[in-house]
Amino acid sequence: MNTQIEAFAELVSREQFDLCRACIMIGQDIYPDLDVNACMDEIEAMAAVIRSRFAEDAFAEQRLSALNHYLFNDCGFAGNANDYYDPRNSYLSDVLARRKGIPITLSVLYLELGRRIGLGLQGVAFPGHFMVKLQLKRGQLMLDPFSAGLPQSETELRQRLGQVLKDGRARTMPLNEFLEPATPRQIVTRLLRNLKSVYMNANKHELALDVMHRMLLVVPEAVEELRDRGLLYAQLDCFRAASGDLQNYLRRRPDAPDAMEIHGRVVELKQAAARLN
Repeated sequence: MNTQIEAFAELVSREQFDLCRACIMIGQDIYPDLDVNACMDEIEAMAAVIRSRFAEDAFAEQRLSALNHYLFNDCGFAGNANDYYDPRNSYLSDVLARRKGIPITLSVLYLELGRRIGLGLQGVAFPGHFMVKLQLKRGQLMLDPFSAGLPQSETELRQRLGQVLKDGRARTMPLNEFLEPATPRQIVTRLLRNLKSVYMNANKHELALDVMHRMLLVVPEAVEELRDRGLLYAQLDCFRAASGDLQNYLRRRPDAPDAMEIHGRVVELKQAAARLN
């Protein structure tokens, strides 16, 4: 384990960890010389500019307006709808540099800036589209940083939900069960799962493997991720590593629906490893 991965492992092993730093550190897989502290400093500097634009006793609505105007008008941050699956959209350092991102990375930036200017924003892992909510005296606002921080109506939220569920339930299901605040661990996990999917779909297996290593540091209890890493190791002809992960998966999930199939793969992998000796 290299020192950058060790630092990431140490960070995410804490019960409460710095979401911003963790998201930036993910970029060290493709940018080994990435200066994490410089990215953190850039976000601090952005927050300082926003704070200079409202009075100390400003209401939440005034702070929110200053955040939106600075981020989306002055800086030009926007959702990258034209190239949604570009992996750079998932690396916070690239989002800062390119002013483009996907819902979750733009939401992380929005959350971090909001926290620094005194807004009690919370991330929401809404199905299919990560968003941010703000609790106000008159109720809660659902905000979409992918769309310049626009508030989302109940109708719009149900339409989004319908695109994911596709069975008519979105019209009647209680929305609140989809609006629970996400923890930093849940946010980093969702970001890594997005990135894993991007690289697997592009057949960039070595890069997907790097993402999986980090995933299992963030959620070591996610045995399905352990299985997926083992299967990917097998594709890369890393027979012993594959066998180790898959055997670990079977030990932890002996009743898994695919246990028989995975057991067969383990036998094949052991045979393949033996032929190398």
